[in-house]
Amino acid sequence: MSDPTIRIKTLTRKEFETFEAEQPPETRDWVRANGFDGSAGTWVMLPAANGGQRRILCGVGDKRSLYSIAHLANQTFKGQLELDEDWCDPQVERMALGYRLGAYRFDRYKEAKAAAELLISADSKTRFEATVDACYRVRDLVNTPSEDMGPEQLADAAVELAEAHGGTGQTIVGERLLEENFPAIHAVGRAAERAPRLIELNWGKDSDPRLALVGKGVCFDSGGLNIKGASGMRLMKKDMGGAAHVLGLAGLIMALELPVRLKVLIPAVENAIAGNAYRPGDIIPTRAGKSVEIGNTDAEGRVVLSDALAYGSEWEPDLMIDFATLTGAARIALGPDLPPIYCNDDKVASACLKAADRVEDPLWRMPLFPEYEELINTPIADVSNSGSTPMGGSITAALFLQRFVGQGIPWCHLDVYAWTPNAKPGRPAGGEAQGLRAIYSMLERRYRG
Repeated sequence: MSDPTIRIKTLTRKEFETFEAEQPPETRDWVRANGFDGSAGTWVMLPAANGGQRRILCGVGDKRSLYSIAHLANQTFKGQLELDEDWCDPQVERMALGYRLGAYRFDRYKEAKAAAELLISADSKTRFEATVDACYRVRDLVNTPSEDMGPEQLADAAVELAEAHGGTGQTIVGERLLEENFPAIHAVGRAAERAPRLIELNWGKDSDPRLALVGKGVCFDSGGLNIKGASGMRLMKKDMGGAAHVLGLAGLIMALELPVRLKVLIPAVENAIAGNAYRPGDIIPTRAGKSVEIGNTDAEGRVVLSDALAYGSEWEPDLMIDFATLTGAARIALGPDLPPIYCNDDKVASACLKAADRVEDPLWRMPLFPEYEELINTPIADVSNSGSTPMGGSITAALFLQRFVGQGIPWCHLDVYAWTPNAKPGRPAGGEAQGLRAIYSMLERRYRG
């Protein structure tokens, strides 16, 4: 005999007062004995008359939100869970998504106990599962150690994803980068045993609007000759988090058949130390024809992105978006959970911020402040990769990238952390998708209406 389905009823504090008044004395006594009052993060199991499990009351505080029931994913239940709610309400689907995000387990190297299954409305299942898959893909890619997620494995993941949806994937590897005019990618990655490469994914109809996604794919960052300290290097397996984000977003776009002509570009490298490593003070060429003075080899992400953004611009997309784990300055300004977004188009930026509020996937717009352009100027090259001061570091990094975006192309840059330092409901410690759902929601309204 299978375990019964357990229904979850969510209650605000105000709704709980009405609910409690309608219950028989024994139920009121049980709920009170368990300290439940509808506060966020609290829950209580109402036992059935025969001693079995009947229903969970889950407190949501003042209102329902994405992570209202996510903490239940860390509990042990016998049987499947089901929300006792109206699935016509988008917030119900969002609470279910929060639960599934909390149910994520990274079990590639160590067995992990699965969370109880949460049943999903059939009407919501395709979109819901595609969104979960996208977020899980980001987390899996970021959580995988660099030994098993180098440039080649990242390329394999991209090509496999493209082919699964009827798209195509290709890579330009090693010395061919110089032949095909991607000198900045080659310069950063040439010292690694595993060759640098540009990964390209294409999907969709030629007649649809062109969407270019660019993701930083630094599969491990030692800092290069400006070597990081031990603490700074510890999490650098996640420095390909931008690439993970664009692959997660691309998978969602393709699964839900958004009417766009999609191009994904990932410069995939390791920033390593060897006799042929690029050096502080070097001046390197780029695809765009601009020269870059290397002030610091640990500011490598913007260098590899310069070639990818220039290449994407040649395609003349309707919109170009990049994701990158680019600067510590962004974390100092906004912390680990609130990614800054930079955008050269006010309408696109507004649409992104509205989408972020709509789907509870926060973003904060930061300025492409033109007066800081002088901080990345240098007398012996077109631009410096590190600038004259660490102040405003996230802004100057974005201004660097903007120089490689084609004239008149709407462009967004998300400086993501791609990591949850401390576990919280719906967000296990480790790799994290940030801004992905917000950007997809914006894209859907832009291209599907």
